[in-house]
Amino acid sequence: MPISKELLDILACPLCRKAVEPTPDATGLKCVECHRVYPIRDDIPVMLVDEARIEKP
Repeated sequence: MPISKELLDILACPLCRKAVEPTPDATGLKCVECHRVYPIRDDIPVMLVDEARIEKP
């Protein structure tokens, strides 16, 4: 199930406070600024810095 627009509007990267966008495969949320990808597990975004991985822009 995709993340709703309403939820995306209120979610932000916990590290830099910038917006996040769904990854192309919908398995995570990627920060537009620092490029950390936060996983989505059981349709719940895990917005913990320790759980994120950094992707190249």
